[in-house]
Formats: sequence, C-alpha cells, structure tokens
Amino acid sequence: MRTVKLTLIGKPGCHLCDDAREVIAGVRADAASRGVSTELEELDILQDPALARKYAEHIPVVQIGGKQHAIWRVDAVRLTAAIDKAARGGIFSQFVKDSPS
Repeated sequence: MRTVKLTLIGKPGCHLCDDAREVIAGVRADAASRGVSTELEELDILQDPALARKYAEHIPVVQIGGKQHAIWRVDAVRLTAAIDKAARGGIFSQFVKDSPS
C-alpha cells in the first residue's frame, strides 16, 4: 500500500491553521476508512526562518509530497480527491512512498 505524505505549514495561534488541521484530520480519517494510508508532518514557520520568509503571509499551506496543494483554506473534497489520485499513482504519485508490507 502507498502512503501519501501531507505537510501542514503554519504557526501557533493561527485560526486558519486550526481550521486546516481539522479538515485534514477528517479527510485522513475518511481516507483510512477506505484503505488509503496518509502521514502528516506539521511545520511551524516560527521555528524555521526559511519557511517564515517563504510563507509568512500565506499560511496555512498544505503540501502533498512537498508540492503545494492549498493555501489559506483547505477544501475537504478537493484534498480527498488529490489524496486518492496520489494513492492511485496519478498526480503527486512520485511523492508517495510504498509502505513496508
């Protein structure tokens, strides 16, 4: 099975980041119920000056396999479709890793 890697870039106290985290949690739970494996890494722009310079006014940012998927608002339907496509080997598939059997 392939695991789709998601990254949420944000910072503490960001209400849009909190909203994005909730949407991502729901989408990941739905994906898991359908046998689609995901992993989530959260990056804090306050802990990384390079991220702060790049994304300061554009958080939250959601990436799939290091490629930007969304900024500011995360749409559950769109994120679900992108995860499913990545898991099937479509767009973003080069950024999906095979899980150990």
